[in-house]
Amino acid sequence: MTDATETSGAPDHGATSDGSAAEPLVHLEVAAGIATITLDSPGNRNALSAQLRRELSSHLRAAVDDDAVRVIVLTHTGPVFCAGMDLKEALGSESTSQGVREFPAILELIWTSPKPVVARLAGPARAGGVGMVAACDLAVAADTASFAFTEVRIGVVPAIISVTVLPRLLPRPAHELLLTGETFDAARAEQVGLINRAVPAEALDAEVARFADMLARGAPGALAATKQLLREEPAVPMSQAFEDMLALSARHFASDEGQEGIRAFAEKRPAAWVPTID
Repeated sequence: MTDATETSGAPDHGATSDGSAAEPLVHLEVAAGIATITLDSPGNRNALSAQLRRELSSHLRAAVDDDAVRVIVLTHTGPVFCAGMDLKEALGSESTSQGVREFPAILELIWTSPKPVVARLAGPARAGGVGMVAACDLAVAADTASFAFTEVRIGVVPAIISVTVLPRLLPRPAHELLLTGETFDAARAEQVGLINRAVPAEALDAEVARFADMLARGAPGALAATKQLLREEPAVPMSQAFEDMLALSARHFASDEGQEGIRAFAEKRPAAWVPTID
């Protein structure tokens, strides 16, 4: 993204053992309506350490609250998207319980964000990293990326990430992949529903930009309502569901957004909410 600016009000990064400020592990930049959140702890394979979790949560909230942001892209530096929880920290029971409390909040922030979230993976995702990929609305990976639910192989359960993963995966592959812990490639991830596209590494940024551009053309309120619609499980008879959806449709047709979108279509111009690029 060009002309990107890093947001102010960055989260507290904590301190190193000698009392100096720790370097940030997550960055947020906003340009042309796109918020790019970058995991930047390559030496730790972008593992979900306490500092990284804290900064990621803060930047996600900032992006959601920023009216200038229309789409959020979650990406990374280094060869690995995210290796999951920081197992060095998980050796202590206190830090483990803290991570268990914090990580679901991050997944929920991504899942319930009224703004679409796109995962960009140039490298592998494991365990909790796969949970974040599943929480995103769309995911694009280089065809060299790989995935694995490694929890059972170290004696733990992929319990938390199952909340976001299971709605994405086909049932048979879900049983296979979560029970065996087998590593699978990006093509298989696309086949089973975990990601939307597996593309050559050199095409990754263009494909992410293509999705972000398409998403930014959607009306903010309509996108938020559609995301909520996609999250909800039908719990009423079909006749009642149709009545509810008719009411939802009518509200948005009559809304300011809906009327502006219809006018823009008729006048063959971009709608007012489409970001302009200087």
